[in-house]
Amino acid sequence: MKSKRKRSTIFKGGMLVFAMAAAGALLRPTWTPGIAGPESISELKSVNINGTEQEILIRGTDRRNPILLMVHGGPGSSLIPIARPYQSELEKSFTIVDYDQRGTGKSYHPLEDYSDLTTNQLVADLLTLTDMLTREFGQPKVLLAGHSFGTYIGMKAAAAAPDKFYAYIGISQISDLVRSDMDSLAYLIGQAEQDGDESEAARLRTLAKAISKGKTELSMSLIRNAGGAARQIDDQLDYAEGFLWSPEYNLLDGVRAYLGHRVSNRRLLDEAAAHPLPDLVKQVKLPVFFAMGQHDLITSVPAALHYFNQLKAPRKVFMVFKKSAHYPQLEENVRFAEWMNEVWASLR
Repeated sequence: MKSKRKRSTIFKGGMLVFAMAAAGALLRPTWTPGIAGPESISELKSVNINGTEQEILIRGTDRRNPILLMVHGGPGSSLIPIARPYQSELEKSFTIVDYDQRGTGKSYHPLEDYSDLTTNQLVADLLTLTDMLTREFGQPKVLLAGHSFGTYIGMKAAAAAPDKFYAYIGISQISDLVRSDMDSLAYLIGQAEQDGDESEAARLRTLAKAISKGKTELSMSLIRNAGGAARQIDDQLDYAEGFLWSPEYNLLDGVRAYLGHRVSNRRLLDEAAAHPLPDLVKQVKLPVFFAMGQHDLITSVPAALHYFNQLKAPRKVFMVFKKSAHYPQLEENVRFAEWMNEVWASLR
């Protein structure tokens, strides 16, 4: 009897320790590491943007540097849990602002209604945030950079209010989703044929009709297995570790990220499929820079180049990062920072 009681006490004690550890992981305070220097800035804070609290991360060695506002993709995939370890070089020359869009990550609030969420709302939020930043830092404009689906939002914002931005940088620029998937499918078929796997090539060919009509999409497992998502980093591991160990996120934020992704991802992707960006934005009145990873099978280089060639802008640059897939700003972070310095120097 005493042995059973002892085992029961040990079990209850173990469960209590586990519960306390789980609660600590869920609710631990979030913060961002400091940066040395009298003019440096390192802030993680919530601000009210058009009626809802949204989380922003601001980091840089000198707050007088130009602001680089990063618009994450997904839809619903925050960059805050993973960006900081890769942006130290950028922080030397720019004040980097990452933010969780409405309904994403730390900006997801379970009691809010996201049933009418649209990219137009996200564009309006982006323009409001831009005005807040220019006032806070006393700067006339910001550099606007979108990544992946964030380029859909960023490009619409650049077209709507070009006076707010020095330039637009489209990283893994979205274009026509169907054209991009067809490009990537052709690449996968070619790889299967090159490997002598005719059965896989034949299977992939059966997807062409549905993809060309926008009825289905390439699976992420196919894309990842072909190295079309990331080559120099493990983005899935980065996100897992970011949600678990990043000081900017706690486990509860990871749960919110999951729930927000379920709310926004399909809705916004369907909107973009129904209204391709090349049909919506054919001209912007500011310099435009596209930064593509050569091996990207999520937003293909040929589709982005086709859009780039159609787009009217006072100045256009198309940059391909040879070692990267879908995350050139992370996969080749040092080279990307060097290139961004070149971009900024060309604008001054």
